[in-house]
Amino acid sequence: MPGISIHVVDVSRGVVATGMRVELHSLSAPQGLIAEGVISAKGLLEHPALEARFAPGEYEARFHVADYYRGQQVLLPAVPFLQVVAYRFGVADSGQHYHLPFKATPWGYSCFRGGA
Repeated sequence: MPGISIHVVDVSRGVVATGMRVELHSLSAPQGLIAEGVISAKGLLEHPALEARFAPGEYEARFHVADYYRGQQVLLPAVPFLQVVAYRFGVADSGQHYHLPFKATPWGYSCFRGGA
């Protein structure tokens, strides 16, 4: 099953990051916004565009970390350590599925290609 899935967990609180805003952009031609929305109660960015077959090229997922933690009433400094995290990755094989787990805290993150 081709496509891209994005799963976000707030590891500082041990919950999925429901409500975190995420955008997916193409950095290859044609460039631009592919999908945007907020993480669902399942921990996923649920958008029909993510089910498509993605052309080989460069992509960028943007995770709005500071806005999410502010919305969760987590006390952040006036200038947060992480505002928006941009994760650039490549799609080499349009027939494969690319799963992007993103683990976040107000102070750090982990992002990788998962196996789901």
